[in-house]
Amino acid sequence: MTTSTKNSASKVSLLLTSLVSITLSFFSLADEAEKISTEELIKNSSNYQILDVRSKSEFEEGHIKGAINIPHGEIIDEIERLKAIDKTIVVHCRSGYRAGKAESMMRKNGVTNFKHLEGDMLGWQAKELPLVIGAPVSSAENSAKSKL
Repeated sequence: MTTSTKNSASKVSLLLTSLVSITLSFFSLADEAEKISTEELIKNSSNYQILDVRSKSEFEEGHIKGAINIPHGEIIDEIERLKAIDKTIVVHCRSGYRAGKAESMMRKNGVTNFKHLEGDMLGWQAKELPLVIGAPVSSAENSAKSKL
């Protein structure tokens, strides 16, 4: 190969590598849900429905006030319920993995009105924000069971 041919091959290889990288980044970003901060969620909580996709036992150990619990493995079974929610859904789990799986299933089944809680439950707890302990109950009982 001549030097000119090597340079051309190198440029083509670099161009192809760049295109693949850009394409993969695009698809990665397209699948990732928009994030919402804990501050935004708290400030405008009436605009959102919190969806906790952790297990029932994790939910009962402590959840965000007003959250509904649909474990990520049951999202498909509850897809019509999710479609009926008229607020933006804020999805979270413990660290983000299960919420990402749930968001993917939701998106594939026509639920697109959602955001992902930045930091998930670990982030919420790190900021020492309030949690409700136990299964979902009436508002009055939730207030009594909140821990700071």
